Amino acid sequence: MTTEAATVPAAARARAAELRGVVDHHARQYHVLDAPEITDAEYDRLFRELLELETRYPGLQTPDSPTQRVGGAPLESFTKVRHRTPMLSLNNAFSAEEVRDFVRRVERGTDGAVDSYVCELKIDGLAMSLTYSDGEYVRAATRGNGVEGEDVTANVRTIRSVPMKLRSPDGPLPRVFEVRGEVYLPKAAFAALNARLEEAGKPTYANPRNAAAGAVRQLDPTVTAKRGLQTFMYHLDPPGTARTQDEVLSALDTAGFRVNPHRRVTHSLEEILAFLDEWGERRHDLDYETDGVVIKVAALGQQAELGTISRSPRWAIAYK
Repeated sequence: MTTEAATVPAAARARAAELRGVVDHHARQYHVLDAPEITDAEYDRLFRELLELETRYPGLQTPDSPTQRVGGAPLESFTKVRHRTPMLSLNNAFSAEEVRDFVRRVERGTDGAVDSYVCELKIDGLAMSLTYSDGEYVRAATRGNGVEGEDVTANVRTIRSVPMKLRSPDGPLPRVFEVRGEVYLPKAAFAALNARLEEAGKPTYANPRNAAAGAVRQLDPTVTAKRGLQTFMYHLDPPGTARTQDEVLSALDTAGFRVNPHRRVTHSLEEILAFLDEWGERRHDLDYETDGVVIKVAALGQQAELGTISRSPRWAIAYK
């Protein structure tokens, strides 16, 4: 223990630890579950109390403290980082017949063994990879060229739905792993951002996806922190004890990641097409942009059996 840490009163140390847990809990209720339990004013009071304690006793400050999300010093540039495994792109299907062809290819490739698919909304955002070690946030990287991307760790740290410390670090998740998903800007936040830019006489963004990409690639993390970015995560590498894509999503949700609830396990082409038709209409009611539906073979073992071709998986397709 450092001299600085040793001089912190025991009562202050205990209160700071309690506040970190309470603030983290309420931040998750608000930013991840959309189910706030206290008012904004009550949350702000708790946050300020924690911030004041850490300011008075710097030895109390921890890397995963909620106070560390506000951003740090501006960067000069982004460094390149290599992904654990390539971040693949998806082949597209533009009609029911092309979806049918995909299902037929999967059946041929597995001798008809596949009996279920997971259908997930395709979020129109910026693909992102998050690395965790021993349950703690370590790094964030953009997709880039699929093999390597840009290190945006400081910026993504400011996104409140990204957990700094996992809720179940001793659970079914691997010790070191990558989580992948999308960073996006909700429609309401996009409209508010463009209104502010227009009022200031600055160029506006054409769509929420461009605005999300621009926010993530700010050299000053404090700018990113003000944009109101959100996340949905959907991939775990390695998958730990999960055997299916739906189990992956459940494990991510349990650990504290934000997972899109609008998904369905389907067991036939007809059920897949019904999901596509349903969300072709319902997507307009969402407060975020979608770019179709991703259809994935549910069993991870069958995904591995089907493998990839070029830079796309044989076990998934994006319907647009």
